[in-house]
Amino acid sequence: MARHLSRSVMNYATHVLPRPQTISYTEGAVTVSYPTLASEPLSLGASIEEAFGSHPKSLGIIIVRDLPPQYQTYRERLLKLAHSFATLPEPAREKYADPTSKYSFGWSHGKEIMNGKPDLLKGSYYANPVADKPTVSSTLRAMYPEYYGNNIWPEKGEKGIEGFEEAFKDLGGFVLKVGYALAAACQPFALSHLRDTSVSLPDIIANSQTTKARLLHYFPPAPGMAPKEDEPVDSWCGFHLDHSILTGLCSAMFLEQGANGAVKVVTSPSPSSGLYIRTRGGDLTKVTIPPDCLAFQTGEALQLATGGKLRATPHCVRVGGSANAESISRETFALFMQPEVYQQLSPTQTFGEFSKRVFDEHYNEDSMSK
Repeated sequence: MARHLSRSVMNYATHVLPRPQTISYTEGAVTVSYPTLASEPLSLGASIEEAFGSHPKSLGIIIVRDLPPQYQTYRERLLKLAHSFATLPEPAREKYADPTSKYSFGWSHGKEIMNGKPDLLKGSYYANPVADKPTVSSTLRAMYPEYYGNNIWPEKGEKGIEGFEEAFKDLGGFVLKVGYALAAACQPFALSHLRDTSVSLPDIIANSQTTKARLLHYFPPAPGMAPKEDEPVDSWCGFHLDHSILTGLCSAMFLEQGANGAVKVVTSPSPSSGLYIRTRGGDLTKVTIPPDCLAFQTGEALQLATGGKLRATPHCVRVGGSANAESISRETFALFMQPEVYQQLSPTQTFGEFSKRVFDEHYNEDSMSK
């Protein structure tokens, strides 16, 4: 399937002539229409350069609108399941944790090091949405369990999270399909910056078995710990770079759990809640992804492959001051599109070697033993 999709989008890129384009914006971020992305990718060159270029106002993120209607169904179903899973009793959640992969498959909470300490503010469920068991050698599997391990899915009879695997794969596959199309549209722009001009971004993504999706649940602040308006901007998730080529992002969903246990979708706890990005020039900008849209941002692997010319996007998440923040969680989904471990990113470093360094920074024996 991956090769077929990649060939399809590349055919568009080869045969469709570009035409003049007006750049559109949503909440300050460059936005493109999915039908245009799928049928006329070369017409979007100006938008891609505006979004991912190196000029000071570039955010390093692009929003894709006008998606097929099933996207909203997939998003809502899985993000509600994220909350259901994260609120299971701890023993039930920990059954699906995998220390052998540095918690890169299944459930992870409190194992990742952010800003020098274990991250207890969010829980994650990791899986490869397109390959339950990557077809690689036993040597590669042993060297890179973070990528080539097997998916871990909740048991079919796990009460309250029925359909979890199907929902995860539906949304992950959808985001990946849009990502293929965007990679093809980015290829002409990236080609002028890549160290190795034989590299094809859509082919790297389509043929890779390291694709990883992360379903995220941001826990509400602990009782008595509701944030103030002067809280740090990275109070829910510290500033960081993704180590992918491109990362697909769903719009976050905020859920409020009442005293009777009922859960409902609500607006964000505060106007200041949400995703923040530093522009190429260093300005801090809040970015809102509309619920019916997807966003894609650049990762560190692309930065390395272009010798720093296309920089990764620094981003964080803020809780935001609110009287009812203690009852509101944040759910979202990220898909990391990245190359095989043996892909050369620089003259001295493969993606696998680079990844090992990143994992070593964020996971250590002390945090993994807790």
